[in-house]
Amino acid sequence: MAKTDFKSVDDYIRTRPANQQAALRLVRTTIRKALPGAEETISYQMPTYKQHGAYVIYFAGWKEHFSIYPANARLAEAFKTELAPYELSKGTIRFPLSEPVPTRLIARIAKFLANETTQRAKAKLANAAKRQ
Repeated sequence: MAKTDFKSVDDYIRTRPANQQAALRLVRTTIRKALPGAEETISYQMPTYKQHGAYVIYFAGWKEHFSIYPANARLAEAFKTELAPYELSKGTIRFPLSEPVPTRLIARIAKFLANETTQRAKAKLANAAKRQ
């Protein structure tokens, strides 16, 4: 993948090999349905979804898989059973392109991460209020 200045998620998906595009479109649709108010953007040259100004979830296509980011310890524990068939490492969940896209799982992960983002924002506001 030579292009590194994506302007939109459509732009990103169009540059991926044909065998990845359908899966990536499905991941995108799934996240958009799970997070209807999220802002869709590009960050770190990957499709990214933000809520209330905070990054919630990213995805990217690779040669043999697509990945969802970030995968923290709380997420890994909350979805331990469902994620067992997939490779998790360094904040990444890898889903093989050779298997169907697990849309229900991805939607649940997106909602989980959005909830975490909201909780962090609330905690930050509460801490700021305490300092005043």
